[in-house]
Amino acid sequence: MRLLFVGDVVRRSGRAVLLSQLPVLRARLAARLCDRQRENAAGGFGITEAITEEFLDAGADAVTLGNHAFDQREALVYIERQPRLIRPANFPPGTPGRAPI
Repeated sequence: MRLLFVGDVVRRSGRAVLLSQLPVLRARLAARLCDRQRENAAGGFGITEAITEEFLDAGADAVTLGNHAFDQREALVYIERQPRLIRPANFPPGTPGRAPI
């Protein structure tokens, strides 16, 4: 199985490149699972619902997060609702979101 993992996507310019190239890369590499680490996608600090939905619509299977994912307050509720947002497993109990299995 081929996996495509795209590292930290930062700001609007990083999002634009990824959104335009993701379908091409995924097809060319025949990737079965595609994940992007995007905790800095919202102006370098955090993630938003709109940005996450753009990535998922472009072909991401999951979105992994890190400590900056919580920089956008409005994202806290969305992190709980979106099952394809994955937070680090080593975050303390009670941290919003789902840890990897």
